[in-house]
Amino acid sequence: MPKAYYNENDPKAAAWLRELIASGLIANGDVDERSIVDVQPSDLDGYTQCHFFAGIGGWSLALQLAGVGPDEPVWTGSCPCQPFSSAGKGRGTDDERHLWPEFARLIGECKPATVFGEQVASKAGREWFDGVSTDLEDMGYAAAAADLCAAGVGAPHIRQRLFWVADAEGASQDKSATGTPTERQREYRGNSQFYSRLGDTDHTRPQGQPEHEPHGDQSGRIDESSLRPSGATGWHNFDLVRCVEPTKEPGRFVEKRRRIEPGTLPLAYGVSGRVAQLRGLGNAIVPQVAAEFIGAYLDVSSL
Repeated sequence: MPKAYYNENDPKAAAWLRELIASGLIANGDVDERSIVDVQPSDLDGYTQCHFFAGIGGWSLALQLAGVGPDEPVWTGSCPCQPFSSAGKGRGTDDERHLWPEFARLIGECKPATVFGEQVASKAGREWFDGVSTDLEDMGYAAAAADLCAAGVGAPHIRQRLFWVADAEGASQDKSATGTPTERQREYRGNSQFYSRLGDTDHTRPQGQPEHEPHGDQSGRIDESSLRPSGATGWHNFDLVRCVEPTKEPGRFVEKRRRIEPGTLPLAYGVSGRVAQLRGLGNAIVPQVAAEFIGAYLDVSSL
């Protein structure tokens, strides 16, 4: 029977993953809590699907939503975004959390047929993908990416992210003498069918929407009714998770809410704290957006 591999070195997220597996909400498999730095290609023998930086299993759920069964070989990995996030220190590739080279090492050794990934859609994130796509093409993959918004699938928040895919079947193993991408790689990156499928829904930031989530007033309070969408969406009855965020003024915080889909909190024993919830949810992808991206890929591939 096919078995998935989940690599996640946050103990609380790993416990959450095991609970989701036991509940049958994501593909059955094993959770490895080691750093990806310590993972060797031989450790992945016998696994059909491999999820790196697995978080709380969003990519596994996205594959299910897109109709990709557990017997289909595919890898996923949302490399840490902190080095490239506008909210981080901006250290980029000098940040110790820049772990793409380790993910690339395993991809290059194991040569999975298809790899999906995601990164923040900031300027630094897009520059990050320039380097990633070059590495992938050097390994014989065709690569494509799309900047998508969670609001495009009805979510009551923006969450702009850069989703990407690497396809071993869609690229020639040969490079020209100049080292430039092959014709097949250029064709894949500019595939009109791939992008027209994604264009069926508006995945851009809605007009008039702020770039960040609404904050509280000067007293730190926030009106929850203002966070409810005016029209019916898949997240119309979303749950609100309380949190606070620091302001630019030292020692001052404002109250904030993060909006999540109902029923997405099957936590493991000992993972009931708000911080653990926010960390797991904050690092997670929106599976419905990833499923749209996977579906667009399926339209132009043989996965």
